[in-house]
Amino acid sequence: MTTDNQNNKESYEIDTLTNQRLIKDHEYDGIKELDNELPPWWKWLFIITIAFAAVYLIRLWVFRADDLMQSKEYQSEMADVLAKKEATNANAAPFEVTLLTDEASLADGKETWTKICSVCHLLDGGGLVGPNMTDNYWIHGNTVNDLFNTVTNGVIEKGMISYKDQLSEKQRLDVVSYILVDLHGTTPANPKAPQGELYE
Repeated sequence: MTTDNQNNKESYEIDTLTNQRLIKDHEYDGIKELDNELPPWWKWLFIITIAFAAVYLIRLWVFRADDLMQSKEYQSEMADVLAKKEATNANAAPFEVTLLTDEASLADGKETWTKICSVCHLLDGGGLVGPNMTDNYWIHGNTVNDLFNTVTNGVIEKGMISYKDQLSEKQRLDVVSYILVDLHGTTPANPKAPQGELYE
């Protein structure tokens, strides 16, 4: 015991002002390092964090716990979203495709036509890449349902893309109604040659 005490005394010094232990040979620029014990709460907190990390890693990599796996959490969240979407769609009334004649719908349809459709059909509907929309010749039918299906599903071989992901059902119906109510039967500046079947 005496030898141990002597070895301990040799490993540190005593601060003459505070009577606290100083680590021997730990001095820099006149500053000496104290040999203080860490507080018990800090030691226990450190031990607890190590234990928590060990339990977490075992649950994650050994037992593959569902609540810790991000991929499983993602799949669960996506399943919930899809279930809610299906429930919403099931409760929603089916969309009715009927010709709209109110001013607000036709104005919205004209806005969509101006922003999107006029690129291929021209602003006055005379046709450019796309066909003339003002005459009585129609490639895919002239009813509101025919036009709505064309706008919704597109005609890729003719260069007409599908707009079901870009425009809502109401927006598609608005623009179709604008074509049939306001645009069809007008006289464009430079109409394209007739295409499709004549509908009287």
